Amino acid sequence: EVHLVESGGGLVQPGGSLRLSCVASGFSFSTANMLWFRQAPGKGLEWVSSITSSGTTAYAESAKGRFTVSRDNAVNTLYLQMNSLKTEDTAVYYCAITRTQRGQGTQVTVSS
Repeated sequence: EVHLVESGGGLVQPGGSLRLSCVASGFSFSTANMLWFRQAPGKGLEWVSSITSSGTTAYAESAKGRFTVSRDNAVNTLYLQMNSLKTEDTAVYYCAITRTQRGQGTQVTVSS
């Protein structure tokens, strides 16, 4: 059974940084393409970033230049380093294999 557990969210001021982690189990993490989504209050699910099994990355326009996705296959963990955070980055962040196979999420709140 696929199991994805996110952590690292919290309250941060605008301009601050957070690093999200996602520990994966129940599937072959090293061969899986992984994604980050987010859902802001009252809005739909938004793709943020992805990383292939070989390490190729991609970002939504809203994340480019500020967010960095990475993975450590030795510990089955996906990361999202988020810098220069803005209030509009406030959302629940999910790691995922697909749009529907994702973890429970971690709350990120950017507020002064």
